[in-house]
Amino acid sequence: MAKHTLSVLVENHAGVLSRVAGLFSRRGFNIDSLTVGVTENPQVSRMTIVVDGDEYIVEQVSKQLNKLIDVIKIKQLDKADSVSRELVLLKVNADASTRSEIIQIVEIFRGNIVDVSKTTLTIEISGPTEKIEALVDMVRQFGIREIVRTGTIAIDRGNKIIEIDNT
Repeated sequence: MAKHTLSVLVENHAGVLSRVAGLFSRRGFNIDSLTVGVTENPQVSRMTIVVDGDEYIVEQVSKQLNKLIDVIKIKQLDKADSVSRELVLLKVNADASTRSEIIQIVEIFRGNIVDVSKTTLTIEISGPTEKIEALVDMVRQFGIREIVRTGTIAIDRGNKIIEIDNT
């Protein structure tokens, strides 16, 4: 099974997220990640949905999404032809003896320390999921207190855009 990223343009109004999530729930499809935000057009929102499954599952999900009246357009993003990122806040145990080592690790991953206390450091990092997982693995030895993740956002590379049919 592989992860597939769907970019779904939907009408920007109340209840759309609930209908999309309900569709997944009713059909027994699992959402690995779901993010939603308004686009350059305030009447349209973009959902980035990461689904774990084979091509058949992705095809079924797409067909079911297309049946929803609020869905404008769906595109499966190809990993090689798109850019994806995730934002994470990570609170790690840190004392005087471990603080500098943690800071060095964070710098290697181009993360930022956004909060410091006597017993913890809070790290902000963005990047591909693989980069996030690598940092999490590196700091796990110090003790992770909390993790907050945005989920994946993704967009096509270059001049490609998801066109909205206005017919």
